[in-house]
Amino acid sequence: MAESVVFEQVSKEFGQHKALKNVSLSIHKGEFFSLLGPSGCGKTTLLRLLAGFDTPDSGKILLDGQDITHLPPNRRPVNTVFQSYALFPHLTIYENIAFGLRIANRPEEQIQEEVERMLQLIQMTEYTKRTPDQISGGQKQRVAIARALINKPQVLLLDEPLAALDLKLRQKMLLDLDRIHDEVGITFIFVTHDQTEAMAVSDRIAILHKGEVEQIGPPVEIYEAPKSTFVADFIGDTTFLNGHVAEPIQKDYSKVQMERFPGVMCFNDKALQIGDPVHLSIRPEKIHISGDPPPTHPLINVFQGEVEDVIYKGDHTHFGVKVHGQKISVTQQHSRYLLDEKPIRWNDKVWIWWHADDGFILERNSKGDE
Repeated sequence: MAESVVFEQVSKEFGQHKALKNVSLSIHKGEFFSLLGPSGCGKTTLLRLLAGFDTPDSGKILLDGQDITHLPPNRRPVNTVFQSYALFPHLTIYENIAFGLRIANRPEEQIQEEVERMLQLIQMTEYTKRTPDQISGGQKQRVAIARALINKPQVLLLDEPLAALDLKLRQKMLLDLDRIHDEVGITFIFVTHDQTEAMAVSDRIAILHKGEVEQIGPPVEIYEAPKSTFVADFIGDTTFLNGHVAEPIQKDYSKVQMERFPGVMCFNDKALQIGDPVHLSIRPEKIHISGDPPPTHPLINVFQGEVEDVIYKGDHTHFGVKVHGQKISVTQQHSRYLLDEKPIRWNDKVWIWWHADDGFILERNSKGDE
């Protein structure tokens, strides 16, 4: 697959702060790629380096095979959409979108044709004569995207573009972004600290932490097979249990002896040896809960505990279950909720269980382990 953007051993410092530490990653042509991580992890710095607003202290940045590390911003075929929209308040929507083409001295006939195409793309053909103060936040963001796309960049950079919108508007804009990406087919690089946004639209995600890349992969891989404790903790909810590999039971499975907790059967895909320290990560939706004990099986981990938290959230209920002094998070999805069923309540004695395949082993000395 052809590479659109390549960072090679890129480092950047601001005073004593090491924003990026020898970061290397490749982004495929036409990909919707997200840079995800907490504040200060280096994701916006990577975007600014690619846009040309900053220069790396070391390393190279390639765009379609060309070294653009020291190329000025106006000579890079990339455009940026900012959180603040950055629209011209005195210009109409039409003129805002046309601005880049007017600066490039394009013929009026071409400008009209391209602006109309962009207005259709963002589904705002009836808003041409309005000014930015006469449209909603979501519409402003769509105009900003159209203005960035009209010059036909090779890469569109999206710097926290949805952060200023309310929840429902963000959800709609995510669908719009995904649709626009599919229609224009260029590379989108999306910076966000919101895991839900990144998981919803990305072909692949890079998780950054303290200036380093923790993991790169499709959303399902990031969630289901995290490579470090940091990634497992940052993406979604999980329960961590500390322990060590106690004994191999059968092919591909090991028993992990936990601290202050009974032994747990786990799928061992890391060829860990007896005695190796590990974290066990268990997602709450992988765990079953019931007032009755389940059938036994060698690969099913079954424990009895007491309910400490019950939080009803409409489509699911979240439980906090105390088992041998350890609180385990459990999510029960409501595919069908029967009002005449006996509900699980606070202080109830319950059984929880999960398959050995659903508990994910992480090495305690993994890079993100702190």
